[in-house]
Amino acid sequence: MIGAVAGDIIGSIYEWNNIKTKDFKLFGEGCYYTDDTVCTVAVADWLTTNGDLSDLLGGYALRYPGRGYGGMFLDWASQPARTPYNSWGNGSAMRVSPVAHFARDEREVLALAEKSAAVTHNHPDGIAGAQATALTMWMAVENADAATIRREITERFDYDLSQSVDEIREWYKFDVSSAGTVPQAITCALEANDYEDAIRNAVSIGGDTDTVACITGGIAEVLFGMPEEIRTNARAYLPDEMIGIVDQFHASVAPPIGQRQAL
Repeated sequence: MIGAVAGDIIGSIYEWNNIKTKDFKLFGEGCYYTDDTVCTVAVADWLTTNGDLSDLLGGYALRYPGRGYGGMFLDWASQPARTPYNSWGNGSAMRVSPVAHFARDEREVLALAEKSAAVTHNHPDGIAGAQATALTMWMAVENADAATIRREITERFDYDLSQSVDEIREWYKFDVSSAGTVPQAITCALEANDYEDAIRNAVSIGGDTDTVACITGGIAEVLFGMPEEIRTNARAYLPDEMIGIVDQFHASVAPPIGQRQAL
């Protein structure tokens, strides 16, 4: 899941300053972890401890303020009784990557992805975004090729994965919806040559770059493994509590499934 975290951090400084190029410095000046990382770590904590996901997400958000949370999510986190608010946004997809590392079969991937989304994003589009992201990762673990993944995700979720990264870059703009983020992020990963190339694809298309790169990064970690330098740099941005959860999660899912590198 550190692949998602690294993508979030690398993309963080371009969300309101889209660059539309793959030529940029990784971990540029001012990079930081956003709400995407906070919520991803909360999901990992949930899977590890079998705690209450609503309480964990809300607790992490209140403990790590000022990380770019959406207004509806902050209102939800601040309420004693946290009930889903029918969001169709991309927040469900950006936090789902731990599910694909934790689940042991496709059925569990889809079920846990839905659970991870539904505490807030119980709109069908919100659930679909989480499931499509997690399933893409799972299929990569199972050594499905890019064409097979594209076909399955297109048929199951009615996503258009026909355009190339270069084509998407020409028109793509800021979009917080799952339906307007997840297909593009999947394409950025599937069209890449390695992890770094996937992240450069994600940042280069613009839009909600931290979230696009977070989703792309989670998928690319499974597809290609993580370069040690990027892994180390990403971890350096995290507070000790989050590093502890990442390490605890890694220990709980070992031995790793598929042929991906360890967290």
